[in-house]
Amino acid sequence: MALRSEHFAVYVALCFLLVALSTFTVGASGGSGSKVLSLLQPYDFLYYSGVRAYYGGEWAKAAELLEKSIQTKEGLLRVRRQCHDDCVASGSDAFNKLDSEEGSMWDLWALDWIQQRAECLRFCIGRSVTPTGQLPVSNDIEYEFDTRNPYNFLQVTYYKLEKLRKAASAAHTYFVANPSHLEMRNNIEKYRRMEGVTEDDFQDRETEKHWILYDAAMQHEASSDWLQATEKWKACMNETLWRIDECRAQCEVAPQPLPEDRGVDGVDGVFEKAAALSLSLLSRRQSCVTQVATRPGRISAQEDFLPTQLEHLHIAQFKSGDVSGALQTLRSFLLFYPSDKDSLDNLQLYYETLGGDAESHGIQPAQEIAKYINQSLQEKKLLYFGVENLNFTFTDPDLWTPEDAVPESLRENWRAEKQIINEKIKEGDQLEEVDDSGFYAGGPVPQVGVTITMDDEALNGTNRVVLDGAMTEEECDKILQLATVAASLGDGYRGRRSPHTPHETFEGLTVLRAVKLSQEGLVNQSDTRLLHELGERVRTLLHSYFRSPSGLFISFTHLVCRSAATGDQEGRMDLSHPVHVDNCLLEPETKQCWKEPPAFIHRDLSAILYLNDNFDGGELFFTKRDAKTVTARVKPSCGRLVGFSSGPVNPHGVTAVTRGRRCALALWFTKEKLYKDMEREEAEALWAADGQSTLKKDKEEEEKEGSATAGRNARNHAPKERSRGRTIVTGGKDEL
Repeated sequence: MALRSEHFAVYVALCFLLVALSTFTVGASGGSGSKVLSLLQPYDFLYYSGVRAYYGGEWAKAAELLEKSIQTKEGLLRVRRQCHDDCVASGSDAFNKLDSEEGSMWDLWALDWIQQRAECLRFCIGRSVTPTGQLPVSNDIEYEFDTRNPYNFLQVTYYKLEKLRKAASAAHTYFVANPSHLEMRNNIEKYRRMEGVTEDDFQDRETEKHWILYDAAMQHEASSDWLQATEKWKACMNETLWRIDECRAQCEVAPQPLPEDRGVDGVDGVFEKAAALSLSLLSRRQSCVTQVATRPGRISAQEDFLPTQLEHLHIAQFKSGDVSGALQTLRSFLLFYPSDKDSLDNLQLYYETLGGDAESHGIQPAQEIAKYINQSLQEKKLLYFGVENLNFTFTDPDLWTPEDAVPESLRENWRAEKQIINEKIKEGDQLEEVDDSGFYAGGPVPQVGVTITMDDEALNGTNRVVLDGAMTEEECDKILQLATVAASLGDGYRGRRSPHTPHETFEGLTVLRAVKLSQEGLVNQSDTRLLHELGERVRTLLHSYFRSPSGLFISFTHLVCRSAATGDQEGRMDLSHPVHVDNCLLEPETKQCWKEPPAFIHRDLSAILYLNDNFDGGELFFTKRDAKTVTARVKPSCGRLVGFSSGPVNPHGVTAVTRGRRCALALWFTKEKLYKDMEREEAEALWAADGQSTLKKDKEEEEKEGSATAGRNARNHAPKERSRGRTIVTGGKDEL
């Protein structure tokens, strides 16, 4: 339908007023008492009832109500979507008259169209949801469910009910969205050690399928399996489009607050208020791409999420031999960025590969992509009209928005903002040479017998070092003996498949677990004390060499062994540990590293102390931010210590262990006392209870070096960005 120009401003006000009418009148529907009992109840009421039962120790009731609140919310979303689809055609007769009606009748027909759709939605939703269940929930409740807090309560509730498999699933579901919640991390490790709990029980109950497909596609790309990569990228793109469409539909049907009333001095009339509501809804629909492009537990969205998938897809199609498919996908990508030089060069290559005939030139972009872009651009034009004429505020979520979609009066500011973003992207390569960690390699090595084997120059990087002689052969043997015990009694891995590759098994042991084993007489106490002391030894060496201007605290210590799986090594192309950065999330495609959860953003310095070399593979290697260009390799040996700053200047990985067993002590350090390893203090407290020395001298030195303002317990620390400044319901008993 083409609207006449004189109707355009009014159309802004009316195009989504149907949503307002539907969501403000849905509460009017009702029914008999018996029917109400079968309708969906308010999920916020069920949730708060479940929380009250939780704090009252009524575990069975709490589990029932919390589960019902989750199921009811899911049911409400399904009802809204179904009614949205069922009512699409309502009011079509009035809508079709908008092109033909003259003068004052135009807005009356528009209102008739809107009212018919609103009535349809009101009746449809009222058949399945109680009047109170149709009302909007509070921001607090939205935050609770967005952060998956119901699962925080459920994991303890099921634990109390001795339903350990359900508890493990709830704990995992919560942790996926809250990766900095250390109590939950500890609980998950405890569940892993409980009888009857298997790895299959750690399922994300709110899995977002497009992210599973995205990661699978990336893995197939890494192994050059282009056929599988093509299939996964296609499925990922379709799932992403479906999720965006689902989000947009929910925006239309969900209850919305009325625009703020400016009182008697206000000049807004009915059309201005309708326009404000409509623009707000359009803005929310636009933001759906940001919601879908944000991983659970992440704060920032992945930029250009759909264009990125199309870029990967056309390359995978070309390399798998589907040149026609690659051509169509590339033309779809060019709808986002029509002047991208590399893409235009690839387009010419694809034409030439197909012989340059008329048929290849007639291949059109995918219809679903063309429809998505057309719809998005229409909304952007309305939104920018509101910015220019109605004092509306809109933040465009897309980098691909063309300049002609922005009014002339707004383009100067728009260009400036876009230029800032482009400059940040271009700075990606330059950031490789910058390390803002505050460390400066080249300081003295305070331990006799320890020598510098490789420095920054030899390792082709910044703030990297290899020291030999940090341990004796006898000390390596003692810690290896501890590692052998860890295979059956360690921190939960117990020789299971590695979390990074199916071709290796993984064993781990923490200092606290080692102390408890020594108290049970299962390991030598002197070996346990050596494990603890090695952490302090490494801290002293690296604190001096990297000339840290502030205190340096041990954040985590982990004795780790990786073993090649018997008979499962032929033709291996994977890594023992994929390339990563220790304190940020590396995106090799953009060469960006996002310092946000689930990365351990508090880590400042990393170290690996090797125990043996009687295995094949298992070399540490450093790369550039592309995760492909190797800059240095380090071969393990007893007493060899590798130290490096934990930030984006030092991406690293481990080559496959193809024979034998590779053992090392992994350590991470932080400059913030808030994040020091609480398990080490617990281990020292256990020694103190047994009347043993607790390394008081080291603790006193640590106290002098550290900050005196701890502020809060690091074991329950959430990033500042997630705080909403309001009182939030939290599980006070969430550590087992």
